[in-house]
Amino acid sequence: MLEDDSVQNDTLIQWLQQAGHDVYGFVEPREFIRVAGRESFDLCLIDWMLPEMSGTEVLNWLRQDRSNDTPVIFITARDAEEDIVTALSAGADDYIVKPLRRYELVSRIEAVMRRARPLAQEQVIDVPPFFFDVSAKTVTVHGEPVELTDKEFDLSMFMFRNLGRLISRGHMLEAVWGRNPNLATRTVDTHISRVRSKLGLRPENGFRLTPTYNYGYRLERLGEAAADEAAPA
Repeated sequence: MLEDDSVQNDTLIQWLQQAGHDVYGFVEPREFIRVAGRESFDLCLIDWMLPEMSGTEVLNWLRQDRSNDTPVIFITARDAEEDIVTALSAGADDYIVKPLRRYELVSRIEAVMRRARPLAQEQVIDVPPFFFDVSAKTVTVHGEPVELTDKEFDLSMFMFRNLGRLISRGHMLEAVWGRNPNLATRTVDTHISRVRSKLGLRPENGFRLTPTYNYGYRLERLGEAAADEAAPA
């Protein structure tokens, strides 16, 4: 969340934490950009009127400079129709006019997340040749069961729920292991290697799991042509 009013910032953090979200609050655009350049987030709340840079400039940095498709909700006192159109045209996913109302804010966040990540709440994920039963914590590949540890399963689910997204190691670490300062990011690399091997996350199975140096990983679903080219003769 990027909101330069520190009192408003603290209030929103409290609301969202009580709703079950992990929140990182920023009051300066430059600090937000510094952190967002090396970490990934599930959603960004950005105030329109900010010191040094406007909210639209920050949004343009995310969408154009970083090619970042993280859902963005604008929060602002500006309620003219042309302002709303400007924000949405710049790539915002929603727009909330101040004063903010607690339960509306939480509901709008949940709605945007459902649209952006439709697999996030599914209890069964069927992306052939992979089939996940979330409640039973089981997975099959080409109909054959694969044994995963709890953390390997949770990491696999997190990646499949974020197909196509570049996810930072820190984001993975927090989503799967929680905020634990004693865990190193190499924990993610070790588990990624095991998951890739056990599930066969290779082009011949229609998927590619690729690392980005000093950042994280992206799990991609390949088109049929790319998968056919990668399949062994």
